[in-house]
Amino acid sequence: QVQLVESGGGLVQPGGSLRLSCAASDLGGYAIGWFRQAPGKEREGVSCISASGRSTSFSGSVKGRATISRDDAKNMVYLQINSLKSEDTAVYYCAADRTCRGANDMSYWGKGTLVTVSS
Repeated sequence: QVQLVESGGGLVQPGGSLRLSCAASDLGGYAIGWFRQAPGKEREGVSCISASGRSTSFSGSVKGRATISRDDAKNMVYLQINSLKSEDTAVYYCAADRTCRGANDMSYWGKGTLVTVSS
């Protein structure tokens, strides 16, 4: 079992950037996904990085604006999103499993961090 804690959320102006962090109790062997849930909407996948770190994926909504990385020595995963838009406003969650899966299939979840994009 792995515990996850997200941080780095907050209020950001449109066009700004944000780096979200996911601290894991033990990152070894786990793929980490980032998901988000906007008010009134279903949770959606944003990005995922494989356990090896060699494979990454991004949703169409953030592709070209986001990077994901991991530092296994620090048990940390980072998601940076640039050129933020109001539609990026959501609670962002990181989740862990042995491989990247959909929002309904990841085994372990953090409690989330709120990102608000507004002027």
